[in-house]
Amino acid sequence: MGATAATGGVPALVPVLPNHRFDEAALVRYLAGRLPGFEGGRPVTVRQFQGGQSNPTFHVQTEAGAYVLRKKPPGKLLPSAHAVEREYRVLSALQDSGVPVPRTRLLCEDPSVIGTPFFVMDHVPGRVFADRVMKPATAAERAAVYEDMARVLAALHRVDWRAAGLEGFGRPERYMARQVERWTKQWEASKVEEMPAMDRLIAWLPAHLPEEDEAAIAHGDFRLGNLILHPTEPRIVAVLDWELCTIGHPLADLGYTCLTYHIAPGPDGIAGTLGTDLAGTGIPTEREFVARYCAHARRAVPERLDVFVAFSMFRLAAIVAGVWRRALDGNAADPSAIGYRDRYRGLAERAWEIAQAMG
Repeated sequence: MGATAATGGVPALVPVLPNHRFDEAALVRYLAGRLPGFEGGRPVTVRQFQGGQSNPTFHVQTEAGAYVLRKKPPGKLLPSAHAVEREYRVLSALQDSGVPVPRTRLLCEDPSVIGTPFFVMDHVPGRVFADRVMKPATAAERAAVYEDMARVLAALHRVDWRAAGLEGFGRPERYMARQVERWTKQWEASKVEEMPAMDRLIAWLPAHLPEEDEAAIAHGDFRLGNLILHPTEPRIVAVLDWELCTIGHPLADLGYTCLTYHIAPGPDGIAGTLGTDLAGTGIPTEREFVARYCAHARRAVPERLDVFVAFSMFRLAAIVAGVWRRALDGNAADPSAIGYRDRYRGLAERAWEIAQAMG
């Protein structure tokens, strides 16, 4: 959940939030001699990207250029969550692929430096639209961006993950079943109240998962808000927020990207297009987007994507419930997360509706 708030597509930078402050002098000392711009007491300015619910992300400006630092949040974390080490590994593996990613610079796994492990990558200038739907654009611009989304997602799934050095990054066998097990455990670890729709999904999903396994690099959170668009052109220059990435079923990734078609319009970053007439907007229908993805991926259009959509919405509900729990504990990256109770419950109920419609 790493989208950043943006004004006119420009990511918003704010002073480091009180609960995410760290020893900036210690960071500068550590990076001196390791990266350009940190030598000899030169000025370094650290600001935080506003919004985003996963790993706190910081803009680090030096005279030699700008970097981005991603770190684990403070406080007690759920098992396997906020794995910046995994983000760094997959970003590094994709440096020379057809998938646009920032250049990685350094991983520090020593928590004594700034309190948690972190990594540094180059800052990629461009536009970020935090919503799931591209609103401030012409129809032609939207059409070009959604086409590029289909192309880049397909390019990711076509990467030879073994040749890229990602053997052992994830276990492709029984991916969907293990994902349901994992997110069931994550939900139970962050649960603070009863939610019947989550219980129903936990019982329903294992009985309806596809039997066939497929293995590809699955981003896990591929959506408009995690993409940097060129400053002036309607094309993707970087894919962000690889925290949930693993080796998994590509259709689970596609189903997650298609969540926007199953969520009603709204004022915030989880708004979708359910019930909206997309004619003339430049935004493709779900059928059209899936067809363009499949053309780029060189695969047949799947007969049913609904089970992957239901699973993706269940997983997102578990994630949002975890964000709300962190907000209750005072560790969320964005103070607005304290209001996420209705969001996760709405996702769970919508996922159960999709499951019921499948029979």
